[in-house]
Amino acid sequence: MLNRNDRPSPMAGEAELRYLDGDFRVIRPGAFVRCAVTGTPIPLDELKYWSVDRQEPYVSNEAVLTREFPDKFPIKR
Repeated sequence: MLNRNDRPSPMAGEAELRYLDGDFRVIRPGAFVRCAVTGTPIPLDELKYWSVDRQEPYVSNEAVLTREFPDKFPIKR
């Protein structure tokens, strides 16, 4: 028999968000989103960078620069 804590969390997967100016709205609950540039999972409580126009999240300010200026700031791997 499973205890209540043994069930997988319904919020364990990828979330879907609507990015707003200075905030975001959860469309589909989840624990993280993926950076549009690197594919790195970003926990929702650590999400700081996104584009309202592109509706994409970014893991860091470097990822934002890469998206905005791909020739000047290529992805570092």
